[in-house]
Amino acid sequence: MRKQLTSAAAGILLLVGVSAAAAQDVIIQPEQDVVIREYVKKKPVASLSLPGVELNIGTAVPETVELYEVPDVQYRYVVIDGRTVLVDPGTRKIVKVYD
Repeated sequence: MRKQLTSAAAGILLLVGVSAAAAQDVIIQPEQDVVIREYVKKKPVASLSLPGVELNIGTAVPETVELYEVPDVQYRYVVIDGRTVLVDPGTRKIVKVYD
């Protein structure tokens, strides 16, 4: 019984680790990062307040939040609590938080 519990716990930890790694796999090339930063400065949007939503990579942004396009970039952005957040529009998960 104890061996089964240990195996189950190991399996859960493996899944959690894989999920966390998948959320952090997004690599934004420096050139693309410059394009994003410049575009966001030119096209500011109103900051939203989302109580209970932590601005961490991998956190999902609610469906009710409008995401704004950055031309020629696969990600979208929104400003939450004064911080620009880059979001994968397919999963709505945060891929980068700018200060």
